[in-house]
Amino acid sequence: MKQILIVDDDIYIGNMLEEVLTKEGYLVLRAYSGTEALLVLTSAAPDLVLLDLMLPGLSGEEVLPRIREFPVIVLSAKADLDSKVNLLLEGASDYVTKPFEMKELLARITAALRKRQPGAGGVLSFEGLRLDTLTHVVSLPAQDTPEKISGEIRLTRTEFAILKMLMLHPAQIIAKSTLLERISEDTPDCTEHSLKTHISNLRKKLRDIGGREYIEAVWGIGFRLIPEKS
Repeated sequence: MKQILIVDDDIYIGNMLEEVLTKEGYLVLRAYSGTEALLVLTSAAPDLVLLDLMLPGLSGEEVLPRIREFPVIVLSAKADLDSKVNLLLEGASDYVTKPFEMKELLARITAALRKRQPGAGGVLSFEGLRLDTLTHVVSLPAQDTPEKISGEIRLTRTEFAILKMLMLHPAQIIAKSTLLERISEDTPDCTEHSLKTHISNLRKKLRDIGGREYIEAVWGIGFRLIPEKS
C-alpha cells in the first residue's frame, strides 16, 4: 500500500484529502506544520508528500529543500508563474494551485508515483552499488574501469525488497515497523523476527562485494544506509 504524507494546517482540506486518498487505497499520514513534517519523516518514509506552503513554524518553502529524497507535490494558493518555477527548481515534483479539482490531483499523484517507481530493468544506486530492479542483482563497478563489474550477487526476494526500500530513501532512518509494512507488498511472509535474519544475510552479501558495511542498525529505531567516509 502506497503511503502519502499530507502536510497542511487547514483541517478541512486535510480531512478531505485524507478521506479521498484512503478511499483510493492509500495509507495516509498527517502533519500540521513544517516542523512536525520533518519530525514525522525521521521515522516514516512515504512514497509521496503533499506539501502546503503557508504553514506555522517552518514554511513549505523552508521544508522543501530538506525533503528532496521524496516526491513532493506542492499545494498552494500562489498562482503566479515565478512561484511555480522556483518551487519546481527547488525540487518539487509538481505544483497544484488551490482550489483544485480532486480528479486532477489524483491524476498528478498517480503520475508522480509512477515516476518514483523504477521500471523494468531500472537501476537504483548508492555509493557505487547498483541494484537491478528486474534481475534483483546487486553489482559494484570496478573503481579503475567503471564499465566493468568487480563483483555481483543475486538477492532473495525479501533481501531485494529491503535494499530497494533503503535505496529509495538513502538519507532516512527507516523504522522497523515501516520497513515491515512497506516490504510486505513484495514479501508478505516476512515477520519482525525473520527481518533480523534477512538483514543480517543482506549485510553479509553487501560486505562480500563491497568490502565494507552498507547497512547500519540504529538502536531502538530501525535501519539506514551508511555513506562511505571521506
